[in-house]
Amino acid sequence: MVHKTCLLFLLLSTLTQCCFGDHVPDSASFDMGGLSRSSFAKGFVFGTAGSAYQVEGMASKDGRGPSIWDTFIKVPGREPNNASGEVSVDQYHKYKEDIDLMARLNFDAYRFSISWSRIFPDGTGRVNKLGVDYYNRLINYMLQKGITPYANLNHYDLPQALQDRYKGWLGRQVVKDFSDYADFCFKTFGDRVKNWQTFNEPRVVAALGYDNGFFAPGRCSKAFGNCTEGDSSTEPYIVAHNLILSHGAAAQRYREKYQKQQKGRIGILLDFVWYEPLTRSKADNYAAQRARDFHIGWFLHPLVYGEYPKTMQNIVGKRLPKFTKEEVYMVKGSFDFVGINQYTAYYMYDAHQANPKNLGYQQDWNCGFAYERHGVPIGPRAHSYWLYIVPWGLYKAVTYVKEHYGNPRMILAENGMDQPGEVTLPKGLNDKLRIDYYRSYLAQLKKAIQDGANVIGYFQWTLLDNFEWRLGYTSRFGIVYVDFKTLKRYPKLSAYWFQRLLRRNN
Repeated sequence: MVHKTCLLFLLLSTLTQCCFGDHVPDSASFDMGGLSRSSFAKGFVFGTAGSAYQVEGMASKDGRGPSIWDTFIKVPGREPNNASGEVSVDQYHKYKEDIDLMARLNFDAYRFSISWSRIFPDGTGRVNKLGVDYYNRLINYMLQKGITPYANLNHYDLPQALQDRYKGWLGRQVVKDFSDYADFCFKTFGDRVKNWQTFNEPRVVAALGYDNGFFAPGRCSKAFGNCTEGDSSTEPYIVAHNLILSHGAAAQRYREKYQKQQKGRIGILLDFVWYEPLTRSKADNYAAQRARDFHIGWFLHPLVYGEYPKTMQNIVGKRLPKFTKEEVYMVKGSFDFVGINQYTAYYMYDAHQANPKNLGYQQDWNCGFAYERHGVPIGPRAHSYWLYIVPWGLYKAVTYVKEHYGNPRMILAENGMDQPGEVTLPKGLNDKLRIDYYRSYLAQLKKAIQDGANVIGYFQWTLLDNFEWRLGYTSRFGIVYVDFKTLKRYPKLSAYWFQRLLRRNN
C-alpha cells in the first residue's frame, strides 16, 4: 500500500514536470473561502515579490560589487551553515523559468529589486554594463509574458563601497548618491517600468542595522547587541532621516525629469506589524500607539505631514534630527502610493523605565511585547520566531493607515509565512497551512477594502524559497519549493491555490 503522502508527492511532481498549466491537483477540493479574482475590483493587481540579494545569486560575478550584506555575513557563524547569497536560487540565470511560473500561476506583476552594486559596483561612477543588461533582459521578458514590473531600487543591499567611503546611510552624501543611482534607473528602465519603489522596509535598515546590529552593517551600542561599533541612541535616527531624504530626493528627480513623459508612479514600501493593547488600560493603549508611531509613523508621518510623530519628538528629543523647510517641501507628499508589508501582530503593554541606563531606538518605545493574553496565543506561530498568524492584524493595519494618513493609494506589498528549511519535498509541497494563511489574510484585506481602504494591489511573499537573511536557508517562504542543491523548482499546493484564485474566467 502506497502512503498517501507519497501519492501526493508523485501527483505534484508529475504535474510540475509534465503538464503544469491550467490543471491543479484536486482543484475541486481547494477551499477558496468564497474568494476569487472577481472578489476584488477590476484592475486590482495580484503579484508576487522578491529581492535581488535573496534570489539572484552571482553575488561576486559579472561585474557586481559587494554590498554590505556580502561583507556582513562573511563573519563565521553569523549565518546558519555559513550561508550566503552567492548562488541563492540563481534567478540571474533562471529568470525565464521563474517568470514562466508567475505567468502560469496567473499573477499579474512581479515586485523585484535592483541590486545597486550590480549597476554601480563602486556605488557611484563606473556603470557595470553586464548588470544593466541583466535587468533589461529581466524586464523585457516580464513584459513579453504579460507580467508587470514593479521595480524597487533598494532592498537592504547598500554598496559596500559607500559604507567604506562615508559610513553609508550615516553619511549625508548618500542622499545625492542614491538619487543619482535612481536617476540612472529611471532613465534606463523607465520606458518600460511604470511602478517604482525607492526602498523596501527602511525601518528595518535603521532599526536592525543600527539599533541591535542584527542586520547589516551590524552597528549598535554594546548594551543592545553583539557589535564592535555604533550608537543605538542616535544612529538609527540619523540613518532613518537620510533614508527619508534619499527617498524624497529620488522622488523629486522622477517627478521633475521623467514622470510626465514616462507616465509612471513612485512609492515606498513600509513594514507594519499591528500592535494591539494587551489590556484595556489607558497605559497599554498609549503603549500600543507609541509602538505604531515608532514603527510605521517614523517614516509615513514625515511623508504625509512633513514631521516626525509628536510622540517621537517628545521622547527622543534632541537625538531626533529635524527637517529644514526645504527638506519638508521635498519629503512631504513625495509618493504616489505606499506599500504596506504586513505579516503579523503582537500585544503591547506599558513598560516605562525611570532614567534608563542605556538609550536606544527600541528602548525609546517604553513598551513590552506579549504574544499571548490570558494564556491564549495571539495566533499560531509559523516557523519564524517573529511570525504569528493573525489575520485580523492585517485588517487593523490597513485601516489604521487609511484613518491616520488620509487613505493614500496602497498596495499590500508583502504577506506570507514560512516553513522550516529542512522540510522534506513531500511535506514542503503539502503546505495547507500556508493556504489557510493566505485565504484568511486575503479575506481580511477584502473586508478592509469594502470598508473604504484605497488598496489597489496585493503581492504575496514570495514565489521561491530563497536566502532568508539571518535565517539563511533554514526558512522557506516560497509557494514554490526549491531544492537548494539542484535548484529545481516544484510548485507547492499553495501555488496551485493561487493559480485557481487568479483565474480570469471564474
